[in-house]
Amino acid sequence: MATIRRLCVFCGASAGSDPRHVTLAGDVGRGLAERGIGVVYGGGRVGLMGALADAALAAGGEVTGIIPRRLVDRELAHPGLTSLVVVETLHERKAEMSRLADGFIALPGGWGTLEEFFEVLTWAQLGLHRKPCGLLNVCGFFDRLLSFIDHSVDQRFVRRENRSLVLVSHSPDALLELFDAYVPAIVEKWIDRSSS
Repeated sequence: MATIRRLCVFCGASAGSDPRHVTLAGDVGRGLAERGIGVVYGGGRVGLMGALADAALAAGGEVTGIIPRRLVDRELAHPGLTSLVVVETLHERKAEMSRLADGFIALPGGWGTLEEFFEVLTWAQLGLHRKPCGLLNVCGFFDRLLSFIDHSVDQRFVRRENRSLVLVSHSPDALLELFDAYVPAIVEKWIDRSSS
């Protein structure tokens, strides 16, 4: 079972077109704070990032932002966080997020959100960490992505055992329950030699 003290939340710097996503980000931030779980995120003040941080802070939560200097220079950093760590590169940002967090959740977002989530998922596949990785699939946002992942399994580019590394729920509470019960699968070989 995973011990969750801080969760890294990947999400968009945009609010998107559906106002339910902003509501979701706020609900996640508030819910984590109410459980005493710290938030680690990209450090932004806008979009879903800002909604997540603002709600967690308003509920008395600890919020740590990790942001590249070039985004600080563009005045996108959240000014009221518990802690703001400024790094030089996106690679440093992801390494620091991973170091601080006990698990990872992706909310709706764009390229950056997907890239960050799939990198930590790949690290889990390679055994570089044993932390839970989950998609909060509200309003069906990740439905097509999940179909693609299942297609990748069917095409034998992703092992069936590794499909279980992606935890999915429509509810923040239910996703946290999955995180609490998470026991990573041990996959001794992640390449099928017969297909290489």
